[in-house]
Amino acid sequence: MPDELAIINRVIEWHQSIREHVKLIGDSVTDREALSSLQKARADWVPGRLDILVEKQKKLTQAMSALDEGLNNHFGWEEEALPPILGQLFMRALVIEHQEIMRRIGLARTSVTTLEIEGLSRDACLVKEAEMQDMISNLSQSIEGHAHREETILEMAQKALLEKGQAESQG
Repeated sequence: MPDELAIINRVIEWHQSIREHVKLIGDSVTDREALSSLQKARADWVPGRLDILVEKQKKLTQAMSALDEGLNNHFGWEEEALPPILGQLFMRALVIEHQEIMRRIGLARTSVTTLEIEGLSRDACLVKEAEMQDMISNLSQSIEGHAHREETILEMAQKALLEKGQAESQG
């Protein structure tokens, strides 16, 4: 049982780290305050500028790669460690969500890496920026929702394990 509690605690801690990383990805695209600071620092900055969008694309590509690798490793670990704790049915539900998230990350990575920026007009740059923002926002919400559902299940298992441990120590 102590091993099971350690596994649950580890997953919950990882979720906090994943949230931080997802926030960084979102911030690389949508953080208006950062864009405002950039605007003040560069008086000639104009939303929809090609060079700004190119830089966002590079940062987003790097962040998406890190997220893909990190979540792939995290999900793999969960799928090995959690079945004895959560059972077959809950694990199947989590695996389905893991697969859907990884599919969406793959689609997002493809969208970002294949985005042709050269020759876009200012208006087209603004449209592409908005599309990237929406895509990252939707992906972030998906990951956050999954983490929340998974943590709810883990917290319930944690509570049951603690109660079981107390009952065993008393009896």
